[in-house]
Amino acid sequence: MKLRCGARDCVLTLCGCLVILSTMVSWTQSNPAERTYPQSKAAIEKALKALQANMAGHLPILEGFAKAGDHPLDRYQRGYYQVTAEIVPDSSGGSVVRIKAKVTAWYSDPSSSHSGYQLLTSNGRLESDLLDQLAEQLAAAPSEKAVTGSTVVKASPEASKDAQPSAPEPTRKFPGTNSTISSSVKEWAASASTADKPAESSPKPDSSLKAQADNLEEILKNTAHPKNLVAVKKSGTPVVSTPSLTAKPQFLASLHDEFELLDFNADWVHVRISGLSRGWIWRNSVEMPEGIADNAASSAGTPNTAADLFHVVREETAPFPGDWEPLRGKNVKIISVQKIDEAEKNAGSKERLEYTKFLLEKSYTEIAEKKSELAGVVVVFDSADGGMIAATTPTLQQWRAGTLTDSALWHKCFFDPPETFDSAGSSGSW
Repeated sequence: MKLRCGARDCVLTLCGCLVILSTMVSWTQSNPAERTYPQSKAAIEKALKALQANMAGHLPILEGFAKAGDHPLDRYQRGYYQVTAEIVPDSSGGSVVRIKAKVTAWYSDPSSSHSGYQLLTSNGRLESDLLDQLAEQLAAAPSEKAVTGSTVVKASPEASKDAQPSAPEPTRKFPGTNSTISSSVKEWAASASTADKPAESSPKPDSSLKAQADNLEEILKNTAHPKNLVAVKKSGTPVVSTPSLTAKPQFLASLHDEFELLDFNADWVHVRISGLSRGWIWRNSVEMPEGIADNAASSAGTPNTAADLFHVVREETAPFPGDWEPLRGKNVKIISVQKIDEAEKNAGSKERLEYTKFLLEKSYTEIAEKKSELAGVVVVFDSADGGMIAATTPTLQQWRAGTLTDSALWHKCFFDPPETFDSAGSSGSW
């Protein structure tokens, strides 16, 4: 009897240990990042309110922000993060801030039935970045002692207006890629810049302070703006994994996004996205570094324009002559094009794209008026080395409305055969 009771007690004890261990593991996995600040809960809530815009947004890439789970991170797209904060008063008068980040992204599975949004685990960078921003915001805010001191001095409305603290320095966009200048450095530079202004009641500041500030600003400027960056000209510019118009975009870059230039050719620019991540951007969509033309054709003398190389030989309305799902079995406007001179060697992929763009712009008015009858436009290059480009009416509407860039337009088009409209070009050096 004693043996049975002892065995039962052992089992109960073992089950209890397992429950405690499971709870500890679960707590550890969900335990948010935390940091203690000397400010009160009210001051931290005010600072977090100023950072509200940085507590949620889209992630251009997941590498460096989320941990790889059951699937590799390159199988995900449309990443999004949301950060929540919990503030707990500390016994010393300060506050403990706990930050937890939630990352979601669309998982693309070879079997469409298994695709969908999934919750990923943050690697801690989002949390630590926000805690750093909070520290900067609190450092830039007026001291609580100056506001809540024991001695209260009544002042006139005019004096009170003058004594109001200035707004804190704007914080950097989170998560961002550009370098920022801390508020303390800005204050130092600002105080030094007043050295040139005469003051009746204050002594003349040390001139060496301004020289040091100027030198620091120059260093920061050179660090923040390297000479090997390309800048995106328009929001919605696709960044693809391979230099091909048929490649699926990894993500859409925003206006003024900057990337490190690795290499380039006549049509494409190879860039570093983050860490080991690489991508390609249509060359016309970025501002190249100083000394390199944005468009290779602009520095190549005076070549023949696309209008001088091709001409339209026939236009008709007919069912789509292909097996592309968006236009399969639907009526489209078909424009047949031929070379003006069959011996012309300059009628390559770039020239075909330029002439197609010209025809799409020219045909858009008719397509918009007959959008219930015409599902799209097809341009057929009728030659031995020709091909076909097709675009749907909704895609053309987005493009003409300005919500699609030229390069984004091409990535939504159908190419047959695809290789006819891809040009590797020759690598440039600079």
